[in-house]
Amino acid sequence: MAREGNLEPPTRHPLDWRNPDFYDEAKCFDELERIFEICHGCRRCVSLCGAFPTLFDLIDEGKTGELDGVDKADYWKVVDQCYMCDLCYMTKCPYTPPHEWNLDFPHTMLRAKAIKFRQGKVKTAEKLLASTDVHGSLAGIPVVVQTVNAVNRSSVARAAMEKVLGVHRDAWLPELATRTLRQSAPPAPESLPVVDGERTPGKVAIFGTCFVNANEPGIGLDLLKVLAHNGIPYTLVDKERCCGMPKLELGDLESVAAAKAVNIPVLARYARDGFAILSPVPSCTLMFKQELPLMFPDDAEVQLVKEAMWDPFEYFSARRRDGLLKTDFARGLGKVSYQIPCHGRVQNIGRRTEEILKLIPDTQVHTVERCSGHAGTYGVKKATHPVAMKIGKPVFKAMAQTKDGGTPDYISSDCPLGGHHIAQGFEVNQLGAPKLAHPLTLLATAYGLK
Repeated sequence: MAREGNLEPPTRHPLDWRNPDFYDEAKCFDELERIFEICHGCRRCVSLCGAFPTLFDLIDEGKTGELDGVDKADYWKVVDQCYMCDLCYMTKCPYTPPHEWNLDFPHTMLRAKAIKFRQGKVKTAEKLLASTDVHGSLAGIPVVVQTVNAVNRSSVARAAMEKVLGVHRDAWLPELATRTLRQSAPPAPESLPVVDGERTPGKVAIFGTCFVNANEPGIGLDLLKVLAHNGIPYTLVDKERCCGMPKLELGDLESVAAAKAVNIPVLARYARDGFAILSPVPSCTLMFKQELPLMFPDDAEVQLVKEAMWDPFEYFSARRRDGLLKTDFARGLGKVSYQIPCHGRVQNIGRRTEEILKLIPDTQVHTVERCSGHAGTYGVKKATHPVAMKIGKPVFKAMAQTKDGGTPDYISSDCPLGGHHIAQGFEVNQLGAPKLAHPLTLLATAYGLK
């Protein structure tokens, strides 16, 4: 068999998760063995995450120095290190379809995770961490918010959380907002004309996401300010649940399907009405652009939402090419160190955030294109937080200096969780204390809206 890599863009096959064979552990392990053998011979992805070094260490330290010297029970150690960033598939692997070897590392890891979940081997604490709708339901209730936030700041409480919930005592945790995005969003400007461009719908529906709605509504409010400044009519979608990404990463595919059953009919209505649907968190955007369409390839509404879903800066970039984005910036931002998150990179939209930020006068953008290491719940768990900090260390160091050797005024990432992880990395590694700001906040600041 030829070892030449695939030179064509990778093609993703639908996830056959309703097939009983999908949950057959023996058949799954046969596929794990097949792809591990290929990965062992290639090793191109060794620097991406903890999964590949774990695999290669198991092989190199085994009895034979080959995969046959690895106990199959240890395959789970590799699976547990995969946090579904998708970078290996979309940016590194030369053997993805249409190559004849048909290698899909992340979706094979997902299959193993789904088997583990169905077998009841996922701990209750992990399930709770992935239940973002439950966490978010507490936001906006003053007494509850004060209590929860005080607990998160208490070293004694964090030690207890580490023991009971498996949340690392030193990991950054988001605070609950005193007012959610839905509670604090201003009324949409009235009587704005809908101006469609060649590439862009002229009206926007915002899928707020669990994190922005319950933890950092300021990001969503800044998005609304930018839309209003550009004369773009907007609305918040009238009903939403978690996109399902935390449950997907856990292997809980039935819960993903349950969230889809709530979200898709609502979002499809906006898509049919000609709205661009914007999500301010890359993982949520990717869920609707890629994972749900692959899980439900024959669902017409899922495919309709896929076509209507935009990353905010992807939308602003296309709006600019339509000649409809304002560039009347009121102030520069100085030096910005910006990280492109994994779930932004694998959307194949290019460096759209960087493109827009570079339009701002008196602004120098230093871009780092590497995983921050946070990866959702992976970055906060007791077992993996230290690994996440290690994965992120090259990013922290790269962002600490701008192109001219100076220090940044801002550090930024489209992924809010990744941004806080980077800020923690700066603190832990004593790299200075630049201000952390989401790119939407930077854009609103440059427009003079803050």
